[in-house]
Amino acid sequence: MSSNISTDLTIYESFIQCLQQLSPQSNTQIDHSIVYSPTINPTAYTTILQSHIRNRRFDNENTPKPTIIITPTKHSHVQAAVICAKKLGVQILIRSGGHDYNGLSYVSREKNFILLDMYNLHNVTVDAASETAVIESGAHLGELFYRIWEKSEVHGFPVGVCLTVGAGGHISGGGYGTLIRKYGLSVDHVIDARIVDANGRVLDKKSMGEDLFWAIRGGGGASFGVILSYTVKLVPVPKVNTVFRITRTIAENAIDLVYLWQTVAPAIDRDLFIRVILEPETVNDKLTIRATFIAHFLGDSGRLLQIMNNNFPELGLKKEDCLEVSWVESAFYWANYDHTTSKEVLLNRHSENANIFMLRKMDYVQTPISKSGWESIFSKLVDLGNCCVFMNPYGGRMKEIREDATPCPHRGGILYKVQYWINWTEDDPKLDEKYLKEIRMLYEFMTKYVSKNPRYAYWNYRDLDMEVMGGSGVSDYKSGKVYETFFKQNFRRLVKIKTAVDPDNFFRNEQSIPTLDGIQRAEAHQFSRI
Repeated sequence: MSSNISTDLTIYESFIQCLQQLSPQSNTQIDHSIVYSPTINPTAYTTILQSHIRNRRFDNENTPKPTIIITPTKHSHVQAAVICAKKLGVQILIRSGGHDYNGLSYVSREKNFILLDMYNLHNVTVDAASETAVIESGAHLGELFYRIWEKSEVHGFPVGVCLTVGAGGHISGGGYGTLIRKYGLSVDHVIDARIVDANGRVLDKKSMGEDLFWAIRGGGGASFGVILSYTVKLVPVPKVNTVFRITRTIAENAIDLVYLWQTVAPAIDRDLFIRVILEPETVNDKLTIRATFIAHFLGDSGRLLQIMNNNFPELGLKKEDCLEVSWVESAFYWANYDHTTSKEVLLNRHSENANIFMLRKMDYVQTPISKSGWESIFSKLVDLGNCCVFMNPYGGRMKEIREDATPCPHRGGILYKVQYWINWTEDDPKLDEKYLKEIRMLYEFMTKYVSKNPRYAYWNYRDLDMEVMGGSGVSDYKSGKVYETFFKQNFRRLVKIKTAVDPDNFFRNEQSIPTLDGIQRAEAHQFSRI
């Protein structure tokens, strides 16, 4: 028996023993059906580990694997898992949907770690009368769309349009989607939460205090505890929504249209969200760039056409380009399903795009890019040949919310968010190197066009090219200073709260919120309300 297997068995046996010792006191009813090991039940272990890996870059024989996976079915199971992992001195990672781009919810540089997979805790309880919903962290966004649709045709919630994203990570890091200009971020509508802290206690908004409640609405839940659920306030949506998709190539004036879009889209009626996607396309055996303008409007096509004719006539939107749908049907449109697709597809937890390798990077744009700048960007995309660019407008409600209202500070002053995409399906390390180099070259090329000093980023798109904590998880406030790119001045408050509620840095990963050390900790105590 190898030393690694021996260590795995020792940790597994100690973990099980600890769970069983806690069971009588906490009614956890732990059994082996929710705890998995690569040596005890390897087939089930592998199936569960791979079931929510959305990026094949982190699914190979060289990828570090958890020593144990636990799939809680009760909140008390989560408490027990935290207490036992802390007792054993083993890192615990928390996975809700597995869409984090760098696999931080299920991959670690530490020698031993436990994966707490929340997928069994996925209830979404909607109360249309009070216009609220309780969303367990293991629910995916498709389930949220479905459960709201079951109860109401005139309510929605501002979340993303990738239907298999887990609610726990999505909301705790901010959460944005097509309603961002009308209603802001997901976290702007969170009214309560339940979290298991580093001591294994279940806390709600009242018992956790205003500072921790502030931190887990945009500062990422996994740095502070295990999010069990969020209670949110639903928002009104009309029965009739309108969507459209218009494509133009370089030869069809795409550069001029994108140049205009960047100032029109953030300032237009806040009921309208127009995303632009730039992607390579071969036309007549020649590579060009196709610009796709895809929109969601909270209203009927008649009012939409009037707004577009007054503000963006150059796009040439026509009545026949418009499709009137319900709010829930708009989710199908954005996910590339036919709007007549059965609503039950929203309950499918398995992504059709799970079998891809990928890397994502992002930026914020604060000042319009010149016409010549766009010409250079389009030319660069043609030269690279495989990268795509997704651009999402801000403005509207976003510019009215204070930077310190939640940890997410990127509000006013942002024209749009840019995300750089590259996907591939070939399982070839040489191609991996080629594609990764390509998107990194694009990111470097964009430096002169985007936010600076610091170059801002969105917490849910964490990027390990930027900076990481030490592999042992030891707190390092200085290396964490790079996180001001995510949080601006809110970073210092997050660090103080982290130090107050988790001084031993139990909840950690390669890009978690660090703690203060030594004498600095005294300053953090003022933030503890527990």
